[in-house]
Amino acid sequence: MARQTYETATLGGGCFWCLEAVYDELEGVISVESGYAGGHRPDPTYHDVCSGRTGHAEVVQITFDPQVITFSDLLEVFFSIHDPTTPNRQGADVGTQYRSIILYHNDEQRRIAEETIARLNAANVWSAPIVTELKPFDTFYVAEEYHQEYFANNPNQPYCMVVVAPKVLKARKKFATRLKPEVA
Repeated sequence: MARQTYETATLGGGCFWCLEAVYDELEGVISVESGYAGGHRPDPTYHDVCSGRTGHAEVVQITFDPQVITFSDLLEVFFSIHDPTTPNRQGADVGTQYRSIILYHNDEQRRIAEETIARLNAANVWSAPIVTELKPFDTFYVAEEYHQEYFANNPNQPYCMVVVAPKVLKARKKFATRLKPEVA
């Protein structure tokens, strides 16, 4: 029997609670962890990252089965659930920790990300150019336990009801054919 090979993607598009909640529901996604990456301070805490002095972004690290969902598919979802044209902000969330960022794990991911951004810019999907930062992956720091599966554990929390839930519902509708059977 052939050994299963999974891949990793690291993406930031505002609050990690939103991205985690959407990617958790996609078929082929094995796991999603919220955390911090793209900065310079080792072992940051949420408080450190929120200060804006660590350089880290709130990101999700996605383990996925490329035989079921590709990196390109993950980026299609990524660019549909956040605004990649606003530097260091998503809605009311402002700061470098909320920037749009793709931390690529290999040259193939970098190439796919560059091509996706170029295609979306050429199609004028947004009224402004994409400012998503492309950066080689270095280190991922897992966020505190209370951030993991935040939306699943706190669906009635006001931020989840107003910000996260609409993104999840939008993704469920747009990517209905890609949802895990228990979600669909």
